[in-house]
Amino acid sequence: MRLRNIPRADRVIKEHKAVIKRPEDQRGCWRQVFGNEFPIHMEIGMGKGKFLLQMAAEHPQINYIGVERYSSVLLRALERYDAEEEVRKEKAVKAAGYGGIAQESEKDGSSRSRQELRNIRFLCMDAGEVESIFRPGEVERIYLNFSDPWPKARHARRRLTSGEFLEKYAHVLPTGGRIEFKTDNTELFRFSLEQIREAAGWILEEYTYDLHHQEEMSRGNVMTEYEEKFSAKGNPIHKMVAVRK
Repeated sequence: MRLRNIPRADRVIKEHKAVIKRPEDQRGCWRQVFGNEFPIHMEIGMGKGKFLLQMAAEHPQINYIGVERYSSVLLRALERYDAEEEVRKEKAVKAAGYGGIAQESEKDGSSRSRQELRNIRFLCMDAGEVESIFRPGEVERIYLNFSDPWPKARHARRRLTSGEFLEKYAHVLPTGGRIEFKTDNTELFRFSLEQIREAAGWILEEYTYDLHHQEEMSRGNVMTEYEEKFSAKGNPIHKMVAVRK
């Protein structure tokens, strides 16, 4: 897919508070970045950020990192983030005006202001660099949603579920860490199942070729932009969950 370059993207990314500019400097220190000991989940190839932002809002006791290699795509995610921040601020102001409390209860230990989503950060980088950004066991879960299928056989190693990438993920996930992968591309899904089965150190925990009609696996499912688009066309959504031994 050809991406349209947006000249201002690099400037916005450089100046945005939620983007980590030199992530390699934070290797082993991501708990300090977020200021808490909550687990870290990462989405690789996050696109415009719908999935990640909804997950961060619904699960305040988890820290989320969105990885996107294309600056023009990350720009759209940052714009969505900023728009949602404005909505949260407006709600906080209205709550205060009605005598409400603009601070969430601290019983969950998060102490997060309703006007700011603090459990999310963004990285503009290639997924192949994850080992230089995170220490072993520093990330507990990786989401791969509707990744580029790289359909030509000679490009198979570039697929985010290839054996090469699985080896990289194994270095940053702890024992019991998980990968959750969704796609509507059946050939890519079959390739991914095969790669997991052949890779050392991985267990294929569960999978389905029709997520939205599989009650157990679809419980709590948050849809991405592509998932909404493809499922609206009647395309079945495939999902697999793999666990690091």
